[in-house]
Amino acid sequence: MELASPQLVTAGWILVGVYAAVILWFVVRGAKKITNIDDYALGSVLFSPYAVGLSLAASITSAATFIINPGFVALYGISGVLSMAIALPFAALISLVLLTKGFRKHGTTVKALTMAQWMETMYKSKKYGIFFGFLSLLLITFIVLICVGLTKVLSASLNIPELYTLIGIVTFVFGYMMFGGANSMVYTNTIQAVLMLIVAVILLGSGYEHFSDGVRGFLGKLEAIDPLLVSTTNESSFLFRDFFEIFVAQFIVGIAIICQPHILTKSLLLKSDDDVNKYLVVGIGAQLLFFFVVFTGLYIRITFPDLSPGGTVIPMDGLVSAYVVSEFPVFVGLIVVMGLISAGLSTLESLIQSLSTTITKDILEPLFGKKLGMKAKGGSNVFINKIVIVVLAVITVFVSWDQLVNPNLSVGIFAQNGVYAYFSAAFVPILMGMFFKGVPLMAPVLASVTAVVVHFTIYYGQLSIPFSQADGQNPGVAAAVAIIMSVVVGFSTYFLKTTPQLRSAAKGNGADK
Repeated sequence: MELASPQLVTAGWILVGVYAAVILWFVVRGAKKITNIDDYALGSVLFSPYAVGLSLAASITSAATFIINPGFVALYGISGVLSMAIALPFAALISLVLLTKGFRKHGTTVKALTMAQWMETMYKSKKYGIFFGFLSLLLITFIVLICVGLTKVLSASLNIPELYTLIGIVTFVFGYMMFGGANSMVYTNTIQAVLMLIVAVILLGSGYEHFSDGVRGFLGKLEAIDPLLVSTTNESSFLFRDFFEIFVAQFIVGIAIICQPHILTKSLLLKSDDDVNKYLVVGIGAQLLFFFVVFTGLYIRITFPDLSPGGTVIPMDGLVSAYVVSEFPVFVGLIVVMGLISAGLSTLESLIQSLSTTITKDILEPLFGKKLGMKAKGGSNVFINKIVIVVLAVITVFVSWDQLVNPNLSVGIFAQNGVYAYFSAAFVPILMGMFFKGVPLMAPVLASVTAVVVHFTIYYGQLSIPFSQADGQNPGVAAAVAIIMSVVVGFSTYFLKTTPQLRSAAKGNGADK
């Protein structure tokens, strides 16, 4: 079914072409200054803290926030807003402030390029670094989510088949990320963040007419469609059934979600510690607005009560795209489409950059460096990194297509399962590394292994939580329990393996480690 008008399609092609040309200009500009893998990962340009702050907000926000999550809210109502726009963001932004400075201090001291390298140098264990390098492969699920979201938006806006759209997106984005790296990414992310700010305001304001009778009138419209849409819990969903799923699990996940390489390592782009506060203020301010875009899902449900615009049932991941192309005038619709594309590209660029660097530096170099002729500071690493990006692109196309034709309700569930497992494993090691001294290697290792095992056991075993309606069907619940168990195991090991004197010193000086 084609929802986009011919005018939108024509104008869309023109605008997409201009947008692509601007990105390529920045890529060419950034690529000229890359001489080694360090430049690719962290950049060789002095970036403004405001630009890096906007880049941070754009990186945290993804196609999930703007394209996928509003679909959950459209299906399940206010309970989804409380979970995705209140509980998780509140915890995530507090965690961002607390973790950024400690991570940056150690990261700049040892010149860490990746999360895995940070772990290796922090705990002086190459094997642990390699373990986190392999664990980072779970982030491919997040790349797939973004590619699916972008495919939905562009396919609906340009009226072209999803397979061709997917191949085009992957070829273009992975192609230019082979050359630009951090130098171009911060510039493109800044432009994307500005577009996203504009689009966030447009989307949040797009349903103003639904408030003509006030908030009660707005809620009344939702209640007339389905009373569960205005309930603080929604038993018909497997994500928002009770207080634990909506608030407790999301709060725990929100605290740990910052422990992703494309988020924490962003602070390493700053050239001075004096820039950190400016960077955080700008990043958090923009991010708060971005998180609340999920509220648009309520407008979508009122506009499409049966979720069937034009008489055809739209899959959850395509609801935002259908809303934009059918409800907005051509000019406004184009701006929104560009913003939605920006939301996806901003995080996709960061993920490609961080994951390819991790595979190159933390898996291939230590395991196969001699055979591949890799040099720590040489151009050979940059060439290998490009090959890695090509391989990632091929994998992404195949897995993304499978998610487009065979989703488990939403690609968001697929991505959460992988990404949540990763940051569940990273949370305790990062916490210990920044705030405690003399941490025995066994503590973070057992914490990481426990998190991964518990998360996947609960998810694939569909295990129930005794004090809640929640079960492993919800990746957030699996991650929350995994994080709790990881904390228990990790810190129990720490206290058993360290002396009281060392623990006392850690409490007093851990943040300065």
